[in-house]
Amino acid sequence: MTGGYLILERPNAGVVLSTNARFYAIVKPLYDEIKLDSGAEAWTDVKLTSPQLSRESIYKLSLKNLMLQCVSSRQVLLWTVLCVCVLLSFEISDSPCIDSFQLYLHIFDYSYPALNMVKRESRNPFVEQAVQYAVAAANVTFDKDKKDALNKILLQGLHIMVLGCNDFYSCRNQIEARGLRLTPEALAALPPFTSISFNAEENGQNCKPEVAKTGLGSSAAMTTAVVAALLHYLGVVDLSSLSKDEGPVDVDMVHIIAQTAHCIAQGKVGSGFDVSSAVYGSHRYVRFSPDILSSAQDAVKEKPLQEVMASILKGKWDHERTKFSLPPLMNLLLGEPGTGGSSTPSMVGAVKRWQKSDPTKAEETWRKLSEANSSLEIQLNILSKLAEENWNAYKCVIDICSKQRPEKWIEQATEPGQEVVFKALLGARSTMFEIRNHMRQMGEAAGVPVAAEWLLKKAIYKRSIELDMIEPESQTQLLDATMGMDGVLLAGVPGAGGFDAVFAITLGDSGSNVTKAWSSLNVLALLVREDPHGVSLETGDPRTKEITSAVSAVHIE
Repeated sequence: MTGGYLILERPNAGVVLSTNARFYAIVKPLYDEIKLDSGAEAWTDVKLTSPQLSRESIYKLSLKNLMLQCVSSRQVLLWTVLCVCVLLSFEISDSPCIDSFQLYLHIFDYSYPALNMVKRESRNPFVEQAVQYAVAAANVTFDKDKKDALNKILLQGLHIMVLGCNDFYSCRNQIEARGLRLTPEALAALPPFTSISFNAEENGQNCKPEVAKTGLGSSAAMTTAVVAALLHYLGVVDLSSLSKDEGPVDVDMVHIIAQTAHCIAQGKVGSGFDVSSAVYGSHRYVRFSPDILSSAQDAVKEKPLQEVMASILKGKWDHERTKFSLPPLMNLLLGEPGTGGSSTPSMVGAVKRWQKSDPTKAEETWRKLSEANSSLEIQLNILSKLAEENWNAYKCVIDICSKQRPEKWIEQATEPGQEVVFKALLGARSTMFEIRNHMRQMGEAAGVPVAAEWLLKKAIYKRSIELDMIEPESQTQLLDATMGMDGVLLAGVPGAGGFDAVFAITLGDSGSNVTKAWSSLNVLALLVREDPHGVSLETGDPRTKEITSAVSAVHIE
C-alpha cells in the first residue's frame, strides 16, 4: 500500500497488506514404496502438476548435489534411452559418477535442439528453486539419523501440486465468454482454480505467451507455498501448531528459504516484501540487507548447494517487521482495470537510473515520499487507537462517512469524540493524495515507460501504449473518480504502480457501491479482502470444499 520503490533501500519502510487470495501446495509421495533399483539411489523423481495450466512436469532430483533436472512428458522415450545409457555406464565403471549422467544430457541436448525448447517451456524456476532449497535446508539441518530418514522420504519421490486462487489471474476472458458483465458476482460464479488464460497467442518468434496476472505477487505466494509445504512434509518445521495469533519460530525458517528461492529464481535480490507478506501476513516491513543473498547468487555457481544453504541459514537476517492491519470497519478492495500488466523490473530500472543521473532531486523526492508514507501509517494507527478507546464514537463516524462524499464528512461532526475521528480520516486522505503526487513526479522525472518497450518487444497487447509513468493518466482518472465516491477513504496503485491493479480502502458497507461504479468503468472488482494472516496449514484438499479463508501451504497426510 505504501513504500513502492523506497522499500528497495534500507531503512525505508513500507506497509503491505496480505489478502485471502492464496496459493496452495499439496505434497505427497509419488510412489507407495521406496524404489531401490540399480543405481536409483542416486536420483529420485519429482512430479509437478499445475491443473490450471494443464501442465505436468517431471524432474529428476540428485540426492548427491540436490539439483533438479527437468524432463517433460514429451521426453519420456528420450529419458528412457538416457537411463539405459547411464545404467550401462554404471555397469562399465566400478566407480560411476553423476557427471557421466550430465555428459549424456549434454550429448542429447546437442543432438536434439527441440528437447532444449521443450525443457525451457515446461520449467518453472520458482518451483524448481523452492524444491532445491527446501531439500537443501533439510539436508544441512538434520543429523545423520534424520538424514537417513530424509533419504527414505525422498526415495518415494515427491508429487507437488500447485493451485492458485482465481484472483491471482485475470478472468476477464472467461467472464466475457459467458456473456456476463464484469462484476464480482460473475467472478464468483467461476469454478475455483479455473483454467488460467494468457495475454496472447505465440507471435511466431518463439515468444512464450505471458499469463495474464492481477499483480498480487503470485510468484512469491507460489514459492512460499511450495517451500512451506515441503519443509513441513520433510520434517524441517512443524506448522501444525500454527495459530492465527502468533506462529512458531519455524515460520522464520520458511521466510529465509522462500526469500532465497525467490531471489535465485528471478535472478536478482528484490525487496522481498511480497515473500514477507506471504509468510507473515499484513505488516510494516523494512527489507533485509541484500548482501546476504547477493553473495549466494555467485556462490551457487561455484559451491555445492548444501554449503550455500548452510551459509544462508547462518547469515544475519536483519529485516524488520511490525504488526499492522487496517483499522476496524475498513475494507480493502482491489480492481483489475483490464489495460494489461506492467513490467516491474523495467520500471524499477528506470527509477534507479534517474537516481544516479539526478541524485539531488531524487533524494529530495524520496525524502518527501518517505515522510508522506510514514504520515499515512501514523494516521491509520491513530484511527485504530481511536476505535479501541471510544468505539461508539468511532463506529458512528464510520457509518456517517460510508454514506457521504468525502467533502461532506467534516460537516457531520457534532461531538468532540467524533471530531478527532473525522480529522484523522481526512488527514489520511490528504496524505494519500500527497503520496500519489510524489509517485507521479518520480515517474515523470525517471521517465518510467510503463513497460512500453516490454510490451512492444513481446507483442502481448494490441492497444495504444501510454508512455506515462508510475500512475498512468488512465489510472489517475480512475483513482480520482474512486476517491470521490461515497465512503472511500483511500485509492491508489499498489507496489511499483503501472497498469496491474488499483486498490481502494472503503468504510463500512460502501464497498458494494464502489464495485458497481467500477463495473461501469470496465474495472473488474476482485473478490479478495484483507487477511492479515500469513502462511497456514490445512490437512484437507482445497478442491473438495468451499474456500472462505484460504491458506498458503497445504500438506495432505
